[in-house]
Parts: sequence; C-alpha cells; structure tokens
Amino acid sequence: MIRLENISKVYPMGKRKLTVLNGVSVNIERGEMVAIMGPSGSGKSTMLNLIGCLDKPTSGSYYLEDKEVSRLNSGELAQVRSQKIGFVFQSFNLLPRLSALANVELGMRYAGGVDRRQAREALEKVGLADRTSHRPNELSGGEQQRVAIARALVKNPPLLLADEPTGNLDSHSGEEIIHILTSLHAEQGITLVMITHELKIARYCQRIIHFSDGQVVKEEKV
Repeated sequence: MIRLENISKVYPMGKRKLTVLNGVSVNIERGEMVAIMGPSGSGKSTMLNLIGCLDKPTSGSYYLEDKEVSRLNSGELAQVRSQKIGFVFQSFNLLPRLSALANVELGMRYAGGVDRRQAREALEKVGLADRTSHRPNELSGGEQQRVAIARALVKNPPLLLADEPTGNLDSHSGEEIIHILTSLHAEQGITLVMITHELKIARYCQRIIHFSDGQVVKEEKV
C-alpha cells in the first residue's frame, strides 16, 4: 500500500539547511493499522504530510498503491488526496457555521459529488445519527472528532491518516475515538496510519514505528 524508499526532506534555512527526514524507508501493508511515535521535532508530522501528499520529499521515492506519487505535480497530488486519502486532525477542522451533516458532505464535495444519504450513513457509523443538524459549537470535543472521522471516511478512501486524533480530548473521549477507529478499521479493512504521543493509544495498532532525529529508530509489532 505504502512504500517509502530512502526519503529525505530538507528545508533551506538561509545559508544553512534543516534536515527533517534523513533516509527514511518504510513499508505499510494494505489493511494495516500503524502508529508513528516520537518526540517533538523527530520528523513524524513531516512523514505524515508526505504520506498524505501534502508535501513532496527532497529526495527518495514514495509509492502509493504501486504508483510513484513523489514525482507528481501539485494538481495531480490534489487528485490523489481527494480520491485516495482521508484526514483526521487533532483540531477537528470543522467549519463552525455548518451542521455536522453539511461538514461531512463537504468532504464528499472535494471528492467529486455529494450524496446526502451516504453522509447520514457515515454519521450513523460513528454514533451521531441524532446529531446531524447540530453545529460544532453544539457538540462535545469527542462528538466533533466523530464528525471529522465521518467526513474523512464518507468518500471511502483506502487510506486514513490521523494526526493526534485524541490529542485534544479527555481520556474518556479519547478512548471512545480510538475504539471507533479500530472498529472501522476492522469492518472496512482500511489502511490507517496514526501519529500519537500516547503509548496506550499506539498499542491499539498492529505496529508502532518510532522516530527520532528524522530517522526510524525502531519498529515493533503489538
């Protein structure tokens, strides 16, 4: 599903250069649920951005479903994101003036078309069938993250990327969100890659990849 070969990411800093990723090679199989962990500045967020086609590597190759996407232009990368990848962010990224249903429909619009029935079904899957008309400020943090998950999954992407999905939630809500993600992963066979600082959350995954100083330092099966 995902194959990264000797990936480096370097940013110019005046006369100097900042190397954020340094020769990273990682394989993630279709249907796998993988956590990425590491201290701040270790390169894990940059790694997720590259996997999500939000950025391009300075060197190395990235293959998604056996297609090399690291050489695509910005328009082609946008098409890959809309068709292949769902995103769940720590800060939810919901539009405050839209209802839960309309926020989910927005995710479909970027993928090419809106199906209200399908959007309702996505909210039902995350336990929000009775909250479709509520705006984000009328929902708890856990409920807002459920809307974000529904929005990410409504277009049926083969890959879901979650950046600290429980980071803004209390422990109870965080447990609910990780249970929803693991259930959806098991039911739909989706490939899930998640950044987290919490080891107890990472252990819900099948494998943990540990980053430090822009490199993979350890991989462990759970």
